[in-house]
Amino acid sequence: MKGNVLVARMDNLGDVLLAGPCVRAVAADSERVVLLTGPRGRAAGELLPGVDEVITWCAPWIDPEPPPVTRKDTDAFVRRLREFSFDAALVLTSFHQSPLPLALLLRMAGVPWIGAVCEDYPGSLLDLRHRVPGDPPEPVRMLSLAEEAGFPLPPGDDGGLAIREPLPPVDDLLGTETRDKGYVVVHPAASVPARQPSAERSAEIVRKLRAAGHHVVVTGSPSESALTRKVAGDALDLGGRTGLSELAAVLSGADVVVAPNTGPAHLAAAVGTPVVSLFAPVVPASRWAPYGVPSEVLGDQQAACRDSRARVCPVPGHPCLDRLAPEAVVDAVSRLSRVSSRRPALR
Repeated sequence: MKGNVLVARMDNLGDVLLAGPCVRAVAADSERVVLLTGPRGRAAGELLPGVDEVITWCAPWIDPEPPPVTRKDTDAFVRRLREFSFDAALVLTSFHQSPLPLALLLRMAGVPWIGAVCEDYPGSLLDLRHRVPGDPPEPVRMLSLAEEAGFPLPPGDDGGLAIREPLPPVDDLLGTETRDKGYVVVHPAASVPARQPSAERSAEIVRKLRAAGHHVVVTGSPSESALTRKVAGDALDLGGRTGLSELAAVLSGADVVVAPNTGPAHLAAAVGTPVVSLFAPVVPASRWAPYGVPSEVLGDQQAACRDSRARVCPVPGHPCLDRLAPEAVVDAVSRLSRVSSRRPALR
């Protein structure tokens, strides 16, 4: 056993879900795992197997709407970390984020051993400066840090995404006919507009799927309810009617999920449902496409916005996604509907 370990992943829901294999590896050889998230990722952290406790702090160098840096807030965070008496910490980041600000705060909190993937010179802030060659998927990149730190996955764990089960019942939300005949989920929204199709294109995808004979369920958060109403048409609109665990249950029952590069696409992968990924190439699909389940990536991966990390599409007309033929989505759904990818539950 390697004591009381902190694992940090401080950005969005999808990022936290992708950290799941790393978290399970650490949990397999630790007495206790505390997951540190940002406020946008906490709900996903609460679903991850292997997590004993979730704590939250909004990191000013990571959150897209960062709070001001104040001594009062920073000192309070360091004091809270010190209360846990951590034996070690792994700091998980995306390729464009630095682990060093958090590593400094962890040192101030007395954490004796810290590891991270890091290209920058860390000085005495890191005990393990891990480097990852190539361009692997994010779950593989994060898991490699755990393995380098001496936390391999336990036997029988395939390294895929997973969430805690059982999931809550959602029959009342879906209705008997939808549940019994099978359905396709369309989740039209992403965390930034550059990564999602227009409402008009998403609505056309829903119409084409329904015309092809599919029952369609449209999902979204409460803040996305206006979008889901516009997209759903005559389909079942669950926008704003599910928490994250209920959404997971809806996705788990679907034949296929159609979604942009967004947390619910990774949630679908975590419950073993095939994904048609409407992927804007502002970040690489090699890193961020749905992991570990049958999937098809649609959208122009050579578009002018490629690797720009743009939050708002810089190209008039959003061509990478809005020139995507809805018929291509229907065809991909048809192919993936014939594939089963269900994985055993992890509790």
